Amino acid sequence: MLTERDVDRIVFGCGNFGGIGSAPHLRSAGDSEELALQLLDQARRLGLRRFDTANSYGGGASEQLLGKWLRAQGPAFRRGAQVATKVGNPHACPPGERPLSRGQVALHLDRSLRRLGVERIDLYYIHEFDRATPLEETLEAMTRAVEAGKIARFGISNASLSDVGAVRTLAGARLAACFEYVQNEYNLLAAADAEALIPYCAGHGLRYTAFSPLAGGMLTGKYRSGAAPPPASRLARAPEACAAYLGEESRGAIEGLRRTAEARGQTMAGAALRFVLDTPGVDGLIIAPRRIEHFASYGLEPR
Repeated sequence: MLTERDVDRIVFGCGNFGGIGSAPHLRSAGDSEELALQLLDQARRLGLRRFDTANSYGGGASEQLLGKWLRAQGPAFRRGAQVATKVGNPHACPPGERPLSRGQVALHLDRSLRRLGVERIDLYYIHEFDRATPLEETLEAMTRAVEAGKIARFGISNASLSDVGAVRTLAGARLAACFEYVQNEYNLLAAADAEALIPYCAGHGLRYTAFSPLAGGMLTGKYRSGAAPPPASRLARAPEACAAYLGEESRGAIEGLRRTAEARGQTMAGAALRFVLDTPGVDGLIIAPRRIEHFASYGLEPR
C-alpha cells in the first residue's frame, strides 16, 4: 500500500477521456463520460488532488470532462487541487500553423480556460517542442500568459536535457520564476532520464514528473508472451504506442518485475510504481486507471 506521502506525489492523468491520448484515430477508444466521472470521483475519495490533461486529449473532450467534474466539486476542493494542461501537440494544430507559435499558444490557452471552467491554469506545459517555432517566440507567449494571470506555473514535457537547459537560459525573469516542472516518460523499461536529466532537475529546483510509469500497461501483468492482448487494451488498440517495449530486453525486465512482485506480495503495477517513486529526484508520477479496480492494484486504498 502506498503511504500518505506517496499519494501526495501521484497525479491523476486524464489522457484516456474521450480518446487515447491525442491521436484522432483513437477517439472512439477512450473512456466514456460516465466512466471518466466515476474514475475522478474515486480519485478524490483516495486523496488525489493533482490532475493532468492536455488540449489535444480526446480532441478537447478530456479538458471538458475534467472541467465539468471540477465544477461539481465545490470551491473548497478546487482551491486545494492542482490542474495541469498542455499546448503544442501537432494534433491540436490546424494544417499550416505552427503548434507553439505565439498565436496558437494564445488561442489554445483561452480554449483550455473555457473548457476547464477556470480563470487561471495552475500548471501549463509545453506538450512537445515545436522545432519550427523559435523557442524565444514560445517563451514570450508563455510570459504574456503569466503576466495576464492566465497561468500560475510553467512546465515542459517530452524534453531532453538540452531542451531544459535552453528554456532556463532563454526564459526571462518573470517566466523563469514560474518554471517549476519537467514531465517525461519514465518507467522500468524507459529509465534513461535517471542518468542525467533527473539529477539535473533535482539540482536546479525543477520537479520531475513521470508519465507512463506502467509503460502503457506493459508492467501490469495483463499481457502475456505469445498470447493476444485483451481486445480493449492499449496494446490492442494502439500497438505503435507500445512498440518500444516489445523487445527481448523489455520482456526480460517484465519477467524480472513479475518475480520481484510475487516475492514481495505486491502486484506488478504496485512494484512498477514503487520503482518510479523510489528513483532519487523523481517528484511525482501520473497514473491513468481505466477501471475502478485498477486503483487498488496500484496500492491506492481509502485513507
